Amino acid sequence: MAAFGAARTKDSFLQARYKRLTARRGPIKALVAVEHSIITAIWHMLNDNVPYHELGGSYFTQRDPERAARRAVSRLNELGYRVTLDPMDAAG
Repeated sequence: MAAFGAARTKDSFLQARYKRLTARRGPIKALVAVEHSIITAIWHMLNDNVPYHELGGSYFTQRDPERAARRAVSRLNELGYRVTLDPMDAAG
């Protein structure tokens, strides 16, 4: 039940994990994976005596932005669009 609730929470790490896994594994296996993530987080919180730190819904995008860009470009290519990316200047 906790995994189901966590998967429905907006802009959270567990929701992002559930969405990513549902596409590949299906909803039941994704829920089991979210349950495992919750149990692992609880174990670390109890073992290390630290509070829960939410990573956020954009954790996977921030972790590897090039991969997210490649995924978006390939998805647009599948839809029939030709895409070229021009990186923005860091100062602009």
